[in-house]
Order: sequence, then structure tokens, then C-alpha cells
Amino acid sequence: MSIKRRLYFVLAAIFIVVMVGSTGYYIMFGGKPKYMDCLYMTVISITSVGYGEVLDIVGNIPAQIFTMLLITFGMGVILYGISTLTALIVEGELSGILRRKKMDKQIQKLNNHYIVCGGGETGRHVLDELVKNREPVVLIEHDEENIERAKARVMEENLLYIKGDATDDHNLVAAGIERASGIIISLPSDKDTLYVTISSRMLNRKIRIISKMVDQELELKLKTAGANNVVSPNYIGGLRMASEMIRPAVVDFLDSMLRSSRGNLRINQIVVTANSSNAGKSIMESGLKDKFGLLVLGAKLPAQEIEFNPGPSMILKAGMALIVMGEVDNIAKAKKVF
Repeated sequence: MSIKRRLYFVLAAIFIVVMVGSTGYYIMFGGKPKYMDCLYMTVISITSVGYGEVLDIVGNIPAQIFTMLLITFGMGVILYGISTLTALIVEGELSGILRRKKMDKQIQKLNNHYIVCGGGETGRHVLDELVKNREPVVLIEHDEENIERAKARVMEENLLYIKGDATDDHNLVAAGIERASGIIISLPSDKDTLYVTISSRMLNRKIRIISKMVDQELELKLKTAGANNVVSPNYIGGLRMASEMIRPAVVDFLDSMLRSSRGNLRINQIVVTANSSNAGKSIMESGLKDKFGLLVLGAKLPAQEIEFNPGPSMILKAGMALIVMGEVDNIAKAKKVF
């Protein structure tokens, strides 16, 4: 029996015993006593408090037999309830329920967050990078061991997660897919990845979907299903190994810019929204360098090419994505302003 069912069963059993006892006394005495007195008599009987009888039971053989049966069954239910509650506390199941409730409330409050489907080897690296960039993220993973490994990897005990199968739409909804900015699907099976890609696009037409694939022949199908981009770890891993061999200095330079091992330097993007006060200002006037200490490497408008190393006089427009380099905390602050 599940934890919730055990708790509900105990509460229901206690309620039934109390109601049967109270109604039994009320009927037995012809409806003359107040129902509250019958309820009081039932409670003090099954709890063995013994404050004193409020109903005249002495000498009433049927009432005495009824009381003995009530005490016997009532005490049994009470003891079972106490033992069940104790077991839940000792086993940590009750605290687990409370943590799950708290986590669900936190997830419900999220907006413009990211969802990671799959906490395997690839998924853990994805989580690690998102957490380091101070991005709100929710993991969907059915394996408890993978969840614990993900927590250890990102060094975040309070990592938000949904324990369940990502192919179940209910879990996607529980992770807040309707309010999410993006979803990264990193499942071991290409079939599952394809299914979750379709479901994600149906549940949120505007969400950005990044899908992992093992078989490169599925790239077209995944993009047709709704993926904005498709990543093959094997393909990227092969390119990386070749690059490490023939141009190691270039790889080290790019790694230092994208994922600095010293401090928390990162390259990221900031999108200028239509309601931003910086729309219509120049890069210099926006304070990206003076206020936030960020270096603008490029700028890109939708459906246009990236302009590298834009000048300080470039005017910022709504929808423009700025590629910036700087400290993670400063990038996060700038995102809120822009």
C-alpha cells in the first residue's frame, strides 16, 4: 500500500469507529442524549481516558457489551494508527512526503525555467552547467539513484525534480512545461526522445526544445517533431577529440571563454525584451560594461547574421540577442534588467 493510502486508511478507520460509536450510543438510548455527549463518550472510551461516563451505562447490558466491543476495536485502530505513523517517521517516509509537497510548491512558482529530462551521464553535465549559470531548472528522472547522483554532481541538495517517466505528460505538466523557457531532452532511447519532443511542442508552442540523439538519421524527424536543435554527443565528442589533437591551444582558449575553470567566467546571451528600458539605447548607454562589467562579443537580430564585436554606439532593439562575456552573477543581474 502506498504511503498516502496508508495514512488515509488510518484516518478513515478512526473516523468510522468514532462515528459508529457515537451513532450507536445515540440510537441505543433512543435519541434522548445530545449527540455531542455520545461523541464524547466514544472518544473517552476508545482512548481509555476514563474521565467519567456521561451516559448511564452501568446496569445497561446492551450498552456495556457495545462499549466493550467499541473499546476493543477502537483501541486496535488507535494502536495501528500509532504504529503506522511511527513507522513512517522512522523510515523517513513522512518527511519525504513533506519535502515532496514543498518541492511541488516551489516548482509551481517557477516561470521561464528550464526542464531537463533524464539524469544520466549527459543530463548530469547539463544540470551542472545550468546550475552554475544560476538558471532555475527542474529535473525529470524515474531512477532514484540517478537523482542522487545528479544532486551530488551539481552539489545542490535542494535540486528541484520530478520523480517519474518523462514520457508521461503528467510529469511534464508537473514540471511546469507550460511556463518553461526551454526543455533539454537527454534520454537514453531515441524513441523516448522523439515522443517527449512531440509532447513538449504540443504542451507549449513557444518553448525551446533541445533534443539529444544517438542515431544521426533521426535528426530530421526530431526537428520535424518540434525540436529547435538536435545534439549528438557522439558527433560532438568526435570533433572535440580531433580538435584536441590538431589544435589544442584553440580548444583551451574556447574552453576558457565558454566554461572557465578559474572562477565563474562565462559566455552567455542576453535578449532585449520589448518592454526593456534599454531598448532604443546604445550599448554604451545601457551600462553593460560600466554597470555590469560585461564584454559584448556579438549581437544578433532574429533571422539575421551575427554582428561580431559591435561598436558602443550600436542601438539595442527589441528581440536582439547580445552575446556577452563576464561573471555569472553579473550576467544574471543584467538579464533581469534587460
